[in-house]
Amino acid sequence: MITLKSQREIDMMKKAGELLARTHKEIAKMIKPGITTWEIDQFVDRFLAEHGATPEQKGYKGYEYATCASINDEICHGFPRKQPLEEGDIVTIDMVVNLNGALADSAWSYPVGKVDPLTQKLLDVTKESLYKGMEQVKVGNRIGDIGHAIQTYVEAQGFSVVRNFIGHGIGPTIHEKPEVPHYGLPGKGPRIKEGMVFTIEPMVNIGGFETKMDNNGWTARTLDGSLSAQYEHTLAVTNNGIVIITDQED
Repeated sequence: MITLKSQREIDMMKKAGELLARTHKEIAKMIKPGITTWEIDQFVDRFLAEHGATPEQKGYKGYEYATCASINDEICHGFPRKQPLEEGDIVTIDMVVNLNGALADSAWSYPVGKVDPLTQKLLDVTKESLYKGMEQVKVGNRIGDIGHAIQTYVEAQGFSVVRNFIGHGIGPTIHEKPEVPHYGLPGKGPRIKEGMVFTIEPMVNIGGFETKMDNNGWTARTLDGSLSAQYEHTLAVTNNGIVIITDQED
C-alpha cells in the first residue's frame, strides 16, 4: 500500500532533508586524495548528533555505519573503510537522516581530485538523469514514466542503468511503496498522486548493468568492474509541483 503524506509530515521531512543537504555540502569540502570514508562516516555521525538527528540506516538490518560509501566499481552499500581515497577515484556517499522521526534520503557521487574525461561524463550523465526522471514527477503521470526518461537518456549517452537497485517510498520507515525503477516503459506502474513521497536514485555504469555482491552481503559491484555513480533525491508530490526534500541549492 502507498501511504500518502500530510503537509505536516512533508514539512517535517523537509527539515530532515535540509540537514541532510547541509551534511553533503560539508562532505563535499572534505573529499580529496588521502581522506578515508571512515573519517567521513565518523564526521556524519558527529554532525547529525550535534544537530539533534540520527543516521537512520545505522542498525538497519544490522548495518553498522552512519553512511554507505561506495568507491569506483561499487554500485551501492559500500562499507566505510580506513583505506585512503586516491586521485581519480569516485565515491558515492549515501545516507538517511532521522530528525524528530521524519526521514530524508540522498546519495551523491564525488570526484576525488582530478578525474579523467570519461569518469567526469559518467558523473554528469548520472546527475542529469536524476533530473530527467524528476521532470516526470507530476500528478497523473505514472511511476514508469520516471524510469523510462532515465533509461532513455542514459543509454543514449552510451552508459547503462542498474536494474537490481531502485528508488522507493519513504516516510516513517526507510523503504515503503511505491517501488521506483530507473528503467522501463512509460505509462506503466502506479499513478503519481499528491502526498506521495519517494526517492529517485539512478545508479549508472560505464559498462554493463549487471551486478555482483561482495561476501559482506551488502555491497554491490559492477560485474565487469566498470565505474558506477549515483545521485539521489527524496521528493514530495504536491498540487504545486514537486518539493525536493533533499535539495542542495541555496
